[in-house]
Amino acid sequence: MGKIRVYELAKKLGVSSKKLIEVLEDLNVEIRNHMSTLDDETAELIYEMLSEEKKVRNKDDIKKTKEYKTQEEIRVENKIKDKNKKGDKRIIIPDKISIKDLGEKINIEPSKIIKELFEEGIIATINQQISKKDASRIAKKYGFEVVLQDDKEIDNTIDTIDINDIEDQEQEENFVNRPPIVTVMGHVDHGKTSLLDAIRKANVTASEAGGITQHIGAYQVTINGKKIVFLDTPGHEAFTEMRARGAKVTDVAVLVVAADDGVMPQTIEAINHAKAANIPIIVAINKIDKPNANPDRVKQQLSEYGLIPEDWGGDTVCVPVSAINKKGINTLLEMILLVAEMCELKANPKTNAVGTIIEAKLDKGRGPVATVIVQKGTLYIGDAIVAGTAYGRVRAMIDDKGKRLKEAGPSVPVEVLGLSDVPNAGDLLYTVKDEKLARQIAEKRKEKQKESELKQANQKVTLDKLFQKIQKGEVKELNIIIKGDVQGSVEALIRALEKLSYDKVKVKVIHGAVGSVTESDVMLASASNAIIIGFNVRPEPNAKKIAEKEKVDIRTYRVIYNVIDDIELAMKGMLEPSFREAVIGRAEVRATFKVPGVGIVAGCYVLEGQITRNSLIRVIRDGIIVYEGKLDSLKRFKDDVKEVNEGYECGIGLEKFNDIKEGDILEAVITEKVTK
Repeated sequence: MGKIRVYELAKKLGVSSKKLIEVLEDLNVEIRNHMSTLDDETAELIYEMLSEEKKVRNKDDIKKTKEYKTQEEIRVENKIKDKNKKGDKRIIIPDKISIKDLGEKINIEPSKIIKELFEEGIIATINQQISKKDASRIAKKYGFEVVLQDDKEIDNTIDTIDINDIEDQEQEENFVNRPPIVTVMGHVDHGKTSLLDAIRKANVTASEAGGITQHIGAYQVTINGKKIVFLDTPGHEAFTEMRARGAKVTDVAVLVVAADDGVMPQTIEAINHAKAANIPIIVAINKIDKPNANPDRVKQQLSEYGLIPEDWGGDTVCVPVSAINKKGINTLLEMILLVAEMCELKANPKTNAVGTIIEAKLDKGRGPVATVIVQKGTLYIGDAIVAGTAYGRVRAMIDDKGKRLKEAGPSVPVEVLGLSDVPNAGDLLYTVKDEKLARQIAEKRKEKQKESELKQANQKVTLDKLFQKIQKGEVKELNIIIKGDVQGSVEALIRALEKLSYDKVKVKVIHGAVGSVTESDVMLASASNAIIIGFNVRPEPNAKKIAEKEKVDIRTYRVIYNVIDDIELAMKGMLEPSFREAVIGRAEVRATFKVPGVGIVAGCYVLEGQITRNSLIRVIRDGIIVYEGKLDSLKRFKDDVKEVNEGYECGIGLEKFNDIKEGDILEAVITEKVTK
C-alpha cells in the first residue's frame, strides 16, 4: 500500500477520519491529526483489520482477529500504555522518570505527586525527573507494583555503531547499485572549490571568506544517466579532522593538485587520509591552462608517495583538467563512475535507514537542520531518528537543489528537519521503531555525556587552583570557549587549538557550541578565566556589556588560520597583540531602498555608539556575519555626513554588497592600538 495519510486511508476504507483516528488512538499509534502519515506496515495492518471487521473499536476486538496478527500489531500492542490495562497494577519505569510521565502511568494528577514529594521535603516541578526509589514509593501508595524497565534495547543502541558493523539480514537480491560518494581533497588554492563549481555550475567561492570553503556541503550531479555525490570539504589544514571524516563516508577520493604548483603539505595529508580510509584515489591535475603548468612533474611527485599514474604502469587514474576553461570535467566524471563500478558499490534500500551527519546548524526559522548522507536503507518522512544526543521525527527532507523529498535512498544527500537538537558532525543517524525509544536513547546518551563532563569539570582547575599552579610555576593553562556558525567549524577549531599546547602552556577548550556568544558563555568564561572565540558569529548586546563588566576577552574571526595565529602569539608570552578591533557603534536596518545607478541603500537607526565614514562595517544576520567591508555612503537625509550618533536615523550604502535585509544589524568597527 505504501505510505499514506490518515484521511486517505479513511477514504479508502469508507469510514470517517474521526473513527479511524479513534482506532489509531486505541492502538496508541502516534498521530497528530488527519494529515499525519502512516508507515507501510501500520497502514496495511489497519486496512486489513477494518476491511474485515467494520466494527473494530479497540485493541480487544483486534486481538480476537488472530489471523491478522502481525509483527506490527504485536509492536503496537506493546506500546499501549499501562494505564489503559484495566485491572493491571504493574507499571514499568526506567531508572529516572518525570513526574508528568509517572502521573500518566498511575492515572494520578502530577500536582498530587508534586504535593506528596513536597510533604516529604522534596521540591520538584512537573517535568523534573525523580529516581526509581521515589517513583516506587509514590506508586505503591496508590497500589501499583513497580517493575524496572529492561534497558538492554536502549543500552545496545547507545553504544557507538560503526556503519560497517551493521549487517543486512535481507536476501542479496534486495541489494542495488548506489551512486558513489566522492570527497574532493587537496592543498589550499589548488582549485578544489573551482572544480566543484565547474561540476555543479554554481559559484561558492565568492561567498566564502578568503576564498576558503569553511563549511561541508553535499551535492549530487548526473552524467550519462548515472549519479555521483560530491562532498565539498574545506581546504585549510586546520580542517584536517573534517576532511578525514569526509574520507570515512566516501567511496572515492579526488585529489586536486595544481599543475603549476605540485604536491604541497596538505596534498600529502589528503593522500594519507584517503589511504587510511582504504578508498581509491583519482588525481585531478588542475590548472593545465596555465603557461607554467607541468603535469609530468606532478606525476613524478605523486609517485614518491605511492600514487603511480596509469600511463606510467601504475593503477592511479590521473586526469588533466582546467576548472576555469571546463576542460576534462566530463572525463573526470567518467573516470569516477568507472572506478566506482570496479568497487561494486551496493546497498539495501529496503532496510532501516543508516546515515552520517555531514553538517549541522541551528536555523532561526527551521530549528536544528542536519545534512545527512544516507548510506544504507531508505529514510522516509515521519521516521523516528536518533543522531548522537539528538532525536526526533523526520518532518521534512530537502535535497541540494532545494526540492522537498518524501524518501531518501542510499547515497542521497538531504537536509533533515525535525531533530530536537543540533547533532555533531560525524554522528551516525539511524531510524528506530518509534520516537519514544529515540527519546530514551538520546536521554541516556545525554546522561552519560553529563557524567563525563562532570568528571572533567571536577578535574579542571578552579580560579584559586589556577592561581596556585601559576604561582608554583607548574603549568599555565589557557581556557577557551568556542562559538561558531556551524558545528563542523567548531569541531575543527577545537582540534586545531588543542594541538597548540606547549610544555609551559596547555590549551583547554572548555566549551564549544553553535550560535552567537550569549550571557551564559560570558559567565562561564568569567568563572573559568577563559577567553571566548567567536567564529563567524557575534556577541549578543547584553553578553557584550557583561563581558566588559567581568573583563572577559571576546575575539571574533572569519578565517580560521587567523584564530590559530593569534592564539600562538598569546601563548608565547600570554601577551595581547599590539592592535585589536573595537566595535564603536551598532545600527539596525529598518528599511531598504533601491537607488538607480547606486544599488541598495539601507535606512538605519543607530542603536548605540556611532557609525563613522572611515569605519569597517559588518552585516550581522541572526548572529552570523554575512558581510564585512567598507562604507560606500553615509547620509543624513540628503546630506553626506562623517558620522551619525546613537538615536538618529541614517542611510548607509555598502561597497559591493546589495543583499541587505530588514532586521540586519550593522556594526561599525575600528582598529585601535592596545597598550601592553
